Amino acid sequence: MVKLEIFRELAAQAGKGELTFPANVNGSLKLQHALDDEDCHIDAAARLVMAEPLLSAYTVAIANSVAYNPYGNEINNVRAAVTRLGFRTLKSMVARLIVRQLNSAIKNPLLRAQSTLLWEHTAHVAALAQVLAKKVSRIDPETAMFAAIVHEVGGFYLLSRAEEFPGLLDDNSEAWTEYGERLIGRGVLRQLGVPALVIEAVDVLWKGEGVHPPRTLGDTLLLANVLAPVPSPLQPRRSVSALQAADSIDFETPRGSLRKILAESADEIASLTAALLD
Repeated sequence: MVKLEIFRELAAQAGKGELTFPANVNGSLKLQHALDDEDCHIDAAARLVMAEPLLSAYTVAIANSVAYNPYGNEINNVRAAVTRLGFRTLKSMVARLIVRQLNSAIKNPLLRAQSTLLWEHTAHVAALAQVLAKKVSRIDPETAMFAAIVHEVGGFYLLSRAEEFPGLLDDNSEAWTEYGERLIGRGVLRQLGVPALVIEAVDVLWKGEGVHPPRTLGDTLLLANVLAPVPSPLQPRRSVSALQAADSIDFETPRGSLRKILAESADEIASLTAALLD
């Protein structure tokens, strides 16, 4: 089967909601849906998180990062972490867990390496998006971080299925970006219950149509993606490095230039990136 036909098949499955997820991902999806319930109390949320040991440790780590604990008031239990972070951030943590679970299901070492690199890219974009939303575009930083965490979920799903189709990812980046990314990505985002606002923002990134300074969620996500020092391994190779591309971008905001804001926020970005990668 040629690559284009495979992409069409996977895209058709995604469009119909016929997605194949590992069993542990299905459990995390149930947790995500539970957090969507307006009647879910913080104690119930904490219990749900504690049922996932990795998520428990990660939630506490994020709550103690500089981004969420600028004054160094360290906490050491899940309920306090959930209280500090809130449900919107917690949903980002669950989304992160789902992505990592997709990665853990991959056995092929080459595909696993690509998935690891894709997560490094995602973590950098998420940290940048959170800071840019807070200090530049002045939109909800938690939504920005969530959008960044899920913006490559279609790619993670593709990698989790690629072993079924030998050679699928050999020199296929253009085919992926031109055909598979949007169709498969949209299907996976819908299956995960991602809000329409976030899907629309990811679509702005796919189209590459943002403005500087960023004003919307889509603008913010696109800028964070460009500034990320680790590019997606599923994208065509850039003619210049990520750092060169980022260095060419600057503009003025009420809080100063972009470069000044990024320099002042370097510790915050690094702390959040490290926590996401942990």
